[in-house]
This record gives sequence, C-alpha cells and structure tokens, in this order.
Amino acid sequence: MLTAASRMSALPFSEIRVMMEKATALQRQGADVIHMEIGRPDFDTPDIIKDAAAASIRSGNVFYTSNFGTPELRQAITRKLMRDNHIDYTPDEILVTVGTGEGAYAAIAALTEPEDEVLIPDPVWLNYLHVPRFFGTVPVRYPLREENGYQIDPEELERLITPNTRMLVINSPGNPTGAVQSARTLTALAAIAQRHDLIVVSDEIYEKLIYGDARHVSIASLPGMKERTVTLNGFSKCYSMTGWRLGYAAAPSRWIDAMVRVHQYVNTCAPSFVQEAGITALEKAEADVQRMVAEYARRRSCIVSAIESIPSLHCTAPDGAFYLFVNIKQTGLSSAQMAGYLLESAQIAVVPGSAFGPMGEGYIRLSYACEYQRIVEAMERLRRAVQALTS
Repeated sequence: MLTAASRMSALPFSEIRVMMEKATALQRQGADVIHMEIGRPDFDTPDIIKDAAAASIRSGNVFYTSNFGTPELRQAITRKLMRDNHIDYTPDEILVTVGTGEGAYAAIAALTEPEDEVLIPDPVWLNYLHVPRFFGTVPVRYPLREENGYQIDPEELERLITPNTRMLVINSPGNPTGAVQSARTLTALAAIAQRHDLIVVSDEIYEKLIYGDARHVSIASLPGMKERTVTLNGFSKCYSMTGWRLGYAAAPSRWIDAMVRVHQYVNTCAPSFVQEAGITALEKAEADVQRMVAEYARRRSCIVSAIESIPSLHCTAPDGAFYLFVNIKQTGLSSAQMAGYLLESAQIAVVPGSAFGPMGEGYIRLSYACEYQRIVEAMERLRRAVQALTS
C-alpha cells in the first residue's frame, strides 16, 4: 500500500482543531456546546472593511497581484508600522501573506537550515513547535512560567544557546498565556540576539488587544534590531477577519526576497480584493478595533473573576490577546483529562494546555472571544463541574 511521507508522522494534527471537531460532533448530536477552544473573534468584520472588499470585486479587482502583494497595501503597511510601532520600513521590506501562519512558515523555511536550532516559547502556539521540524530544524523550548507572569527569563534563555542556535521566536501578546513581554524583557532579549547573532521572529498578531496599563513594544523598534528581525502581523484577530486570510511580514529586503520564493510556490499571492480591504482596515477601522477591545476587556474581567472564585482553579489575568490560561493542578486531572471532562460533563470546549508544550501541562486554555452571556453561562457550568469533581 502506498503511504504518506514518513516525515508526516512527526507532524500531528492541531489539538486545538481536534477539540473543535469533537465539540462540533457533540453539537450535531444536539448538545448546547459553548466554544471556548478556538481563537476566533465572534464579532462580524466591520462593515467598512466588507464594503471595501465588495467595491473592489465590483470594480473588477479579481486577478493575480504581485507575489509580494499590491504596492498600495505594502505602502499602507509601512505607514502603519511607523505610526503604531515606530519602525521605518520601505515597501520592498514587506511581504503580504495568506495569514500570519504562512508568514511564520515562510520565515522558518527561508531563513533556517536543517539542524539549526530555533528557540521557541513553552507554552506556544502550535505552529512554532511543529513547522521547524518539517524542515529538519530543531525547536528548543524556553519556559514561560506563571510565577513570573509568563515573562521570558533572559538569563535562562541565554543558557540554551548553542553554536547551532539560529533563530529566536517571540510571541507578544502571547498565545496561549495572554502575556505581554515588557520593554525591559525585550531590551534584554535584543542584547542577547545581537551578542549571539540571532534572527528574531516577532509574532505580534494580538498587538492591539491590550488591557490596563500594559504596552506593546515591537522588538524591531529597539536599536540594532530592525536588521535582524522578522515582524509578523495580520488582520485576523484585531479586525475580526479570520476567514479573510491576510497577514504580512516586515524584514530586511534580502530576507523578504527569500521568503517570497516560499510564498510564490505555496500561495502565489493573497486575494486581490482582500488586499484592498486590508488597506481600509489599517487606515479606517481603528474605532471598530477599539470597540472590540473594550468588549474583550469586559469579558476578561468577568472570566478572571469567575475563575478566581472557583476552588481548585487559579489564573493570571492576561495583559493581552483573548485567552485565559487556567491553572488546574489542584484538581488532580491532567490537562487532557480536564478538557475531556469539561466537554462531556459540562459541554464546554477548551484546549488542554499540554497541546502548547510541556510547560502547559496542568493548565487549560479558554478563549473569551465569544459572547458575554455565553461566558457567564460557561463559568457557571465550570463551577458546577469542578465542584462535582472535587466534592
């Protein structure tokens, strides 16, 4: 029998999607499942963005664009990066991608060699754990600890560097923890990257979803860092455009030229009319973003208070994104056991923390990108389920 390539055995299905499929199957059987497993905003895409896409289609903008993206969107991205992140890019330093996930894939494929080592957070979004292995690159985990507010420990990270270390991945605000790396942490990491001549991949997809006094800093804005950083961002989370599949990478032009060679053979280009809508998102939808952030903040307050009131559970209030990483260690269940138990007994879909790496064991990830009243209902179900488990 002909089989798939052997390397596929090392590329598992995403546990996030596995939980989503289980929850959907249960829902088809009539269960009232509350979906807190998927990082998908429940808001509709702002009308101003949808109208721009529709107008673009009607005007006949339905053909291929440059592999790099349209000149107009690349220029708009440079304006955004200067305005919001204080980094001066030119359009030839921008690649428009089909989502931020493709940007991560292209950066790793284009900028690492087999047996190079890539430093990745633990816990981390699954792509950074599995994509390097596809190219024979070795992911090396550096821990993010709850007791440290999930801040990166620069000294601990530096001890992991070897002569094979090529790349450092940073995700801030982070998935699954919601942590925002401080300016002090990023300054220390910048010094390490320069000292060891590392490429930095900075995933900033949640940059506008920030709460309280937290402040997002792009590491590429720090002295000496633009020339060694790939900044990844996109439209899915902040503009509620998950289905539109639009992202971008900003990096030195020589790296963009390498990344576009991966991009051109995988996707050719992002859809032309979606790129047109991206310009509108960047330049005219900020008020819509702020309304969404205000609602996320309300949900965050609700879910954090609820978790802290349930015996055996604990959480650190996230400074960004829309995830809560809940400590379940006192329940005695593993992450996978708790996720399964909550789905079957309470019809709440969550992701086991172990899906994001060994440091995630003992946690579950809850997304509060769902309607407020559903969060209230989920927390009551969770309270009853944990009480039944521990009584």
